[in-house]
Amino acid sequence: MVNIAIIAIALGMVMMLISIAAGLGLQVKIREKIALFNGHIEISNYDNNASQVSVKPIPIDVDFYPNFNAVPQVNHIQGVATKAGIIRTETDFEGIIVKGVGTDYHWEVFENYIQEGRLPNFNEALNNEVIISRYLANRLGFEIGDKVNTYFLKNETKFNIRSFKVVGIYESGYEEFDKAYFFTDIRHIQKLNKWKNGEVGSFELFIDDFDQLEATNIQVYNEIPPFLDSNSILDKFANIFQWLDLFDMNIVGIIAIMILVAGINMITAILVLILERTQLIGLLKAIGANNTSVRKIFMYNAAYIILKGLFWGNLIALSLIAVQHYFKVIQLNPANYYVNSAPVFIKWHHILFLNLGTLTLCVLMLWIPSYLITKVSPVKAIKFQ
Repeated sequence: MVNIAIIAIALGMVMMLISIAAGLGLQVKIREKIALFNGHIEISNYDNNASQVSVKPIPIDVDFYPNFNAVPQVNHIQGVATKAGIIRTETDFEGIIVKGVGTDYHWEVFENYIQEGRLPNFNEALNNEVIISRYLANRLGFEIGDKVNTYFLKNETKFNIRSFKVVGIYESGYEEFDKAYFFTDIRHIQKLNKWKNGEVGSFELFIDDFDQLEATNIQVYNEIPPFLDSNSILDKFANIFQWLDLFDMNIVGIIAIMILVAGINMITAILVLILERTQLIGLLKAIGANNTSVRKIFMYNAAYIILKGLFWGNLIALSLIAVQHYFKVIQLNPANYYVNSAPVFIKWHHILFLNLGTLTLCVLMLWIPSYLITKVSPVKAIKFQ
C-alpha cells in the first residue's frame, strides 16, 4: 500500500509538472511569435486601426522615436509599413502582405527563424532583397536567388510591378502569418505609396514584461500625440489570447484532480499503517505517550512517503520536459496549434510552489484520518496482542 501511494504521488507530480510546462510553453511561444510580426504594442493612425495595410503615413520625427524614454518598460521601437500585393508565377499566384522594415528592425529575434539564406542588407542603397516564408517558397516553388514578381494595385485598372530577389527563407511555425508575410526594405513601400523618405505606416513597440502589457499600453497611449492610437496584441488578437487563457483553467483543473488523487491514496495508506500498528499504538500509550505524540509519528512517516513520491515525480517529469525541450519528440500541427512541436516552459518557482503546496495539502488531509489513533485503547490493543 505504501508503494502504491508513492507511485500515485509520483505520477500525480509528473502530470502536474508536464501540464504546467506544456501550457506555459504554448502560451509563451505563441505570444513570442505574435509579437515577432506585430510587436507587443502598435502605434498607428486612428483611421488605420482595422486594416492590415498602411494607408496614411506617420512622420518619423516624433518625440518617442527612436527611444521611448517616457515609458521604461519599452525596450525597442521600430517603424514599419505594410502593403497588399500579389505574387504571380507562370503557373500560380498568391495574395500576400509585403512588410517594409528598416535598419531599426528587431532582427535579433527574427533571425532565429531563418532556415536558409541570410537577412537582407538594409544598411546601404535601396536593393530588391526579400525574405519569404517556407510556406510561400513551397507553395510557389521559390528558392534562394529566385526572382519574385509582385504586383501592387495602383488604381482600378493598373498595377505597379516590383521584382524582388529571395535572399532568405524563414519559418515561424505560425502558419497564419507565414501564409501572408514577406519582408523587404521599407523604402519600397514609401515609393509605392508616394510617401516622403522617413514616413512609416506604424510603430511597433517591444516591452520587457508581458504581464504588464495592458498597463504599459495605457502609459504609451498617454505619451503619444492625440492623432495617434496605441493597441496591444491582446486587443488585436483577442480570440487567440482568449484561447490561450483556457490553458490556465485546464492546468488548475489537472492540479486539483492530481492533488485529490494523491491525498486519497495517502489517506488509504495511513489507515492501513494505523491498522497494522494497532499493537504498537497501544504499547506507546501504555508507557505514557499521548495521542498527539503518537499521531506525529504517523504523520512524520506519511510525510516521508510523500517526499519520496515527490522526489521521483520531479525527477521523471523534469527528465521528460528536458527531452521534449532539446529533442522535440512530440510534434504538433501548426495549423491548429501555431507551433511545429510541443513547447515546454517552466521556472524554478513553479516547481517549488507546486511541491510545497502538494506536501502541505496532503499532510493536512492526513490529519483527519490520523484521529483514529485517539480511539485506540491501550488495554484492548495489548490484550489483543
